[in-house]
Amino acid sequence: MEVGDLGGALRAAAGRYGSTPLVFHGPRGTETTRLDALHQRALRVAAGLADLGVEPGDVVALQLTGRVENAVAHAAVLLRGAVVLPVVPIYGLRELGFALRQSEAAVLITSSGRAAEVRATRTELPALRRVIAVGDEDWNALEAHRPLGALAPPDPDEVCVLVYTSGTTADPKGVQHTHRSLLAELETMPGHEDGYVYLDAFPPGHVAGLCVLLRVLVRGVATVFMEKWHAETALDLIHEHRVTASAGVPFHLSGLLEAAERTGRGAGTLREYLVGAASVPPVLVERAGRAGIAAYRAYGSSEHPTISSGDADDPGGKRASTDGRLKPGTEVRIVDPEGGDLPVGEEGEIWSRGPEVFAGYRDPALNAQAFTPDGWLRTGDVGRMDRDGHLTITDRLKDIIVRGGEKISSKEVEDLLAAHPAVAEAVAVAEPDERYGERVCAFAVLREGGKLDLGEVRDHFAALGAARQKTPERLVVVDALPRTAAGKVRKYELRREVRGWTS
Repeated sequence: MEVGDLGGALRAAAGRYGSTPLVFHGPRGTETTRLDALHQRALRVAAGLADLGVEPGDVVALQLTGRVENAVAHAAVLLRGAVVLPVVPIYGLRELGFALRQSEAAVLITSSGRAAEVRATRTELPALRRVIAVGDEDWNALEAHRPLGALAPPDPDEVCVLVYTSGTTADPKGVQHTHRSLLAELETMPGHEDGYVYLDAFPPGHVAGLCVLLRVLVRGVATVFMEKWHAETALDLIHEHRVTASAGVPFHLSGLLEAAERTGRGAGTLREYLVGAASVPPVLVERAGRAGIAAYRAYGSSEHPTISSGDADDPGGKRASTDGRLKPGTEVRIVDPEGGDLPVGEEGEIWSRGPEVFAGYRDPALNAQAFTPDGWLRTGDVGRMDRDGHLTITDRLKDIIVRGGEKISSKEVEDLLAAHPAVAEAVAVAEPDERYGERVCAFAVLREGGKLDLGEVRDHFAALGAARQKTPERLVVVDALPRTAAGKVRKYELRREVRGWTS
C-alpha cells in the first residue's frame, strides 16, 4: 500500500471533503468556516513562508491557542513541506526557548505578546530568522500571497512533526514523527461520517490535540474547536452544534457531567467520550453511562500516540476498568525487569511497537534508553493484558506527575524549587486530585533561618518563566527527607504519605 505524505493528503481531503463545516469558538466569538476555505488560506500562508525562505525540512514553531489561524498555520507548514513544531500555549519562555534552540526552528508563529517577549531574547536563538504574530502585519502579508502550487512528494519516512514532551528528565524531549507514522495513526481514528460531529477540548501542542487537528485536515471530520475550556460553554456548543463525540481528561468529562446535571439540560446529542491522558477512575465512566454517554478509556503517548483504545460498543465493565484493545498493527509485550515476557494477567512494564511509533528523539542520545536493540519502545508504564485482549495500565515506572493530561517532570520541579534561596533540598511527588487526576506536591528542607510559603513558591516559579501547571499546589516543609542507606531519598514513602491524606 502506498503511504503518501501529509501535504498530499491535505490537498486530497480539501477536494473530497471541502464542504465539511468547522467551528472555532473562543474569547473573540465564534467563527465558522469550511475545510476548502481553510485550505485556501493555508496555501496562501504556505506561499508566504516560502517567500520568507522557509524550505522543505525547515522547522516552523507554532505557539497558538485553538483559533482558526492555528489550523491554518499547521496546514500551511505541512503544505510547504516544512516540519511543524506545535508548542503548548501555556508553556513559558523557559520551555519555549528550549524547544526553539534544540529544534533550530527557523520561524515562530505566535501571539503578539509572546512574539514581543521572544524578539527580546533573539540573541539566544541564532537559528530563529523570523517571529510572526498572528493578526499583525507580518501575518496579514503571509495571507496576501497567491496559493502555493503542489510540491514533489517527500519520502514518507521524513520527519514532518516535532512534539516536545516533559517526561522523566528536566528538559523536554523532542519527539519526531514522520508522514508514515502520523498517517498510520490517522487511519485508526474515525473519519468523515454523516451526522458525526466532534468537540475538541485538547489544547494545541499536545499530541492528542495535534492528532485531532490532523484528522480534520486529512479525513474531513466535522469539528467544533474550543479555544478555552469552560464546561458550561462546552455544553452549550454540544447542544447548538449537535455534537455526538468528544474526548478529554477526567477533568473535562467530570466538568461536563456536572454542568449537565447542574443546569438540568442533560448531555444533549453527546453519545461517546474517549477519556484518557491521566488516571481514569471507573466511577467516572459509570457516571457518564448514567447520563447516556458511552465513555471509554485509551492509552498512548507522544512517542506512540494510540496503543490501545476502548469503543463505545464495548461492555460497560470493560470500558470502565480497562484501556481497551490494541489498535490495528500495534503489538505489546508485558515484561519483567529483565525483559522476559510475562503470562496473561501478570503486571509488568509495557513495551510496544507498530506503524505509529515515532522515529526517535531530536536528541539521538535518548534513543538507546527508549528502544530495545530489536526495536521495541520501552514505555516506562506498567500494565497487564487480560484473556480478552484488553490492556489495563496500573502504574508508571517514570517519575512523572500527570496533571490534567500534562506530564510534568518531578526533577524539573525539584530543580526549580531548589533554586530558591531559602531551600536546601526539594522533592516533588504526585498528589491525587479529584479534578486533575494528580497535582504537584513539594517537600522542602529549608536552609537555616529560611522561611517559605506557597505564595512565595508561586512567585518564584513565575519569575523563572515556568509554566503554571508545574508550580507546586501544596508545599510541605520538613526537617529531613527519608533516605536509603546509600543516601537516596525514599520517594515511595513520600508518595505513601501523600496518598494517606486523601484516603
